[in-house]
Amino acid sequence: MAISQTLTDTFLQDCLDGAQNLGNGGNTLKIALYTSSASLGATSSAYSATNEVSGTGYTAGGATLSSQAVAFDSTNQVAYFDAADPAWTTASITARGALIYNNTKSNASIAVLDFGSDYTSTAGTFTIQLPSAAYNTAIIRIS
Repeated sequence: MAISQTLTDTFLQDCLDGAQNLGNGGNTLKIALYTSSASLGATSSAYSATNEVSGTGYTAGGATLSSQAVAFDSTNQVAYFDAADPAWTTASITARGALIYNNTKSNASIAVLDFGSDYTSTAGTFTIQLPSAAYNTAIIRIS
C-alpha cells in the first residue's frame, strides 16, 4: 500500500468538463485523513472510508475546507487554489496522508496528499498546514 501525492485523474478530467467549482461559494470541498495502510494516488476517483483515520476528535469524511479561493497568475499562466488550514482539535489520531474531495459532486477526488511519514496528535490539535497561495507553491495548481 502507498500514498502518492498528486492531482487525481478524476479532477483533471473534471477541469476540462467544467464539473468542479473550487472557488468560494462554489462546491463543498472536504479533506479526509488516512493511515499508512491506505492506497491513494492518481487513480483514486472518490472519497472512501477504507483505511481512513479513526480516533477521538476525528469524524469519518474529514473536515470541510473553509475560505476556499481560486486565483490566476497571468504572468506565469497558472491558476491556483487556496483554503484555510484544516484542523481537528482535541484529536488522538495518526495520519500518513489525506484526500481532498468534492462533497457536492458525489465525493469526486481532487488531490492526494502524502505527509511523508506518520504524524500523531494525542489529545491535541492535528493541523494540516497548506502551502502559501501562490502560482508556484499552492496546494492545487494548474498551468
